Parts: sequence; structure tokens; C-alpha cells
Amino acid sequence: MIRKIRKQMTLSRVVLIVFLSCIAVFMLLPIIFLFNNAFKPLNELFLFPPTIFVQHPTLRNFEQLLLHTAAGVVPFSRYLFNSLLISSITLAAVVLVSTMAGYVLSKHRFHFKRLIMALIMISLMFVPETVMIPRYLMMSGLKLTDTYFAHILPFIAAPVAVFLMKQFIDQIPDALVESAKLDGATDMTVFTRIIIPLTAPAVATVCIITFQAVFLDTETSMNYITNETMKTMAYYVTAFTTNVPGVAAVSISAAVGLLMFVPNLILFLLFQRKMIQTMLHSGVK
Repeated sequence: MIRKIRKQMTLSRVVLIVFLSCIAVFMLLPIIFLFNNAFKPLNELFLFPPTIFVQHPTLRNFEQLLLHTAAGVVPFSRYLFNSLLISSITLAAVVLVSTMAGYVLSKHRFHFKRLIMALIMISLMFVPETVMIPRYLMMSGLKLTDTYFAHILPFIAAPVAVFLMKQFIDQIPDALVESAKLDGATDMTVFTRIIIPLTAPAVATVCIITFQAVFLDTETSMNYITNETMKTMAYYVTAFTTNVPGVAAVSISAAVGLLMFVPNLILFLLFQRKMIQTMLHSGVK
């Protein structure tokens, strides 16, 4: 076994492994710095040149964060609760809607199918700023401002998610769906028993993309929400780093930065293998 491994480990392969390992370590440095930075005392935060690893770890930064928000109108826990609640509901809604839309666009024939797909492709070109005013008029007209629905509804129409799901479902053989219908399965049975299990990699990718977009969104809290108790943690971070000067703001920003990063990291680590499978099978490069 050892001889076989030695034969396979040619010089070029060893060089490639060492080179890729160095790149991986280099890519991990910002994450390592972020984790260490959150636990640095104030004197280490202002060291020059800055250090990557913390020498005297402390929880003082997180204590200052809680004390700062406790002195205000809304505690930090409220912003965190709003972000997690909105992200969870939006995630479930986007996965359900995009999977159903992808299934219909991929496996059903109906009028204006190509037109609908073309409109979805065109919508990928628009950045959020271009639809800010129409979106506000819709939220205001539906009386949804200052509600959780103002955070959730704009993200449900997710053209990227629909496109990914449609591309992935295209890889499922039509014969599999047709044989299930010949056995008496309804569309709902086919969707829940065949489509959902086979599209797990695409669902994982949609979860990562949607969670990052929703969890880091600040525009909704700024434009559609006036009630402070309905705003999210991303808005609090932006407002804090913009409006609060002073030395103490540096330590609090270090703690908040870690709290904003950890949920995205956890979700990516859970689903990153499935995401790679989606890129391989859906034709998206």
C-alpha cells in the first residue's frame, strides 16, 4: 500500500499539492484574522503593524456590544431575532417557490413558456437599485411597510433561484417523471417524491445564495421600515459603523463583524459539497 502511494506521488503532484495548500492557507487568513480580531483587547486592535493572532483573548468587545445596545431603545437581541426570523421564513419560501417554478418550466408544456423564461433571464440583468422605487410603491400600496412582509416578499421573486432550479431539473430524465405518472402519481406526488429529493444539491445552493442576500440586506430596513423594532442586524451594523465615532466603536465593530460572519460560514460549510454538485450538473460555470 505504501509503495503504491509512493508511485502515485510524483514530483509534479507533490508540487501541485504544496502549491494548492499554500493558496488554501492564504485564503483562510482573512477568516482567521476575523475570529481573532473579535477577541482582541483594545490595545491589540490598534497595534501597528497589526497582528493576526490574539495574544490576550477577552470577551470585552461582546460585553461592550451588549451594554451599548442595552442603553438604546432596541436591544441587540431584537435585531438578531429579526434577522434570523426573516432569513428563515424567506429561505423556506424561496426554496418552495423556485423549486415549483423550476419544475413547471422544465417538465410542463404551456403557452408563453419561452416568453416567461426570457423574462426571467432579462430580470437577471437588473440590480436591486433599479427596482427600489417600484418596490417601495408596491409595499406602500399593499400597506406592508413596517411589517415583516416588507422584508420577505421582495426576495421571494428570485430569478437566480428559479434559473438554477430549472437548469438542474432539466437533468432529471423525462422518462422518470412520465413513468411515475403512468403509475398513477399526481403532479404533487411527483414533485414531493421525485423532484425534491433529486434536487437537493440545487436546493442547498439556493439556500446559501438566499440566506446571504437576506441576512446581509440593509435596503429594506432603510427604505421600507421606520419602526426600529422591525429592523435587522445588518442595518444596525451599518448604522453603527457609520454614525458612532470613537475608540470604543472599533472593538464593538470587531465583535459585530464576527456575529455577522458566523451564520453565513456555518451555512456554507453545511451545504458547500451540494453546491459544487449543482455547478457540475446544471451547466452553470
